[in-house]
Amino acid sequence: MITADKAQAGRATERVRTHPLELLPVFRRWPSSPARNLVYTAIWSSLIAVALTVLQAVFGRSGVPLGRVLFFTLAISNLIGFLIHGALQLIEYSVRREHGWLFRAAQLLAVGAVSVIGIPLGNALLLGRHPLHFFRYSDAWSILLAFGILTAVLMVLVLAAGERRMRREAEAARQQEQIAAAGKLVAEARLRALQAQIEPHFLYNTLANVVSLIDTQPAKARRMLERFIDYLRASLAASRAEHATVGSELDLAGAYLDVLGVRMGERLRWRFELEPAARALPIPPMLLQPLVENAIMHGIEPKLEGGEIVVCARVEDGLLCVEVRDSGLGLRMAPPRPGGGVGLSNLRERLRQLSGPGARLELIENPTGGVTSRLLLPL
Repeated sequence: MITADKAQAGRATERVRTHPLELLPVFRRWPSSPARNLVYTAIWSSLIAVALTVLQAVFGRSGVPLGRVLFFTLAISNLIGFLIHGALQLIEYSVRREHGWLFRAAQLLAVGAVSVIGIPLGNALLLGRHPLHFFRYSDAWSILLAFGILTAVLMVLVLAAGERRMRREAEAARQQEQIAAAGKLVAEARLRALQAQIEPHFLYNTLANVVSLIDTQPAKARRMLERFIDYLRASLAASRAEHATVGSELDLAGAYLDVLGVRMGERLRWRFELEPAARALPIPPMLLQPLVENAIMHGIEPKLEGGEIVVCARVEDGLLCVEVRDSGLGLRMAPPRPGGGVGLSNLRERLRQLSGPGARLELIENPTGGVTSRLLLPL
């Protein structure tokens, strides 16, 4: 696996050719392209020419005007730079990087050769003389050879440093992708686990009620079981869905309330108040169900005479507002229950995972009794 990843990073480096100027961060802002690399070669060669001219002005005693020295140095440096550029481009197409030492040796040989050729060729073009005229000086060969070797070594070292940087960046990007993918999988698994924890006690209570009614009230048991099957069908579809709508969430809540209506009879009344435009709006699955369940468990069920559940959905100030109002005991009067608050805690965690800080859950005490659970979701 590690070998494959390194090979992949190497192939990514091979597809994008580095340039010596990319050692400076400011020159990494522009993506690599043939035109950009040609411009960078001109800049790189000109910077070298300026540095050599400054050294000549400080340490030289030739008596040649500085402007003439700069002109000759710029011309010859750019000639050598573009010759090196072309030679390296040719090696890119003829020798693969996987060959390792062969690729580096080809780079060294090519850069050294064009560096040796560039100086006499530049002097010939500028002075109008034959290139071999440059070698009338006794130490010309030794100077050119030393210059070629030094240029080749420095150039290959700079290119190798740039390639190592690109491999490190490619590896870091690959690791970030793996971390992001793993984080997404963990988040999805947590969301599924949170969804599964929302209402297990309701399933057990319903089955227990069906069993208790079979002998004494078989018709009522049959009706409860039929509503329970409808609820299970809707619930399983919702728990497996990646996306839902306000309408599908209301259908699920309606099936849930149907089952409870058989058991609680006249103690439970419920209705929906829905804006037509809100029904088709997207909403994460299984968000409304725990609010309805919480209103039943902590508000309506403990109250002797029961009460009413009202579910509202509307668009308000760029937010989807979903409210579950009950006329039960309220926040202060409701007796504590084992495991109370787990459903709402899970719901808040799901909201944070799915919608970030833009979504929130509010619990409001009603003036006439009961509680309003309000979901605010960004559209």
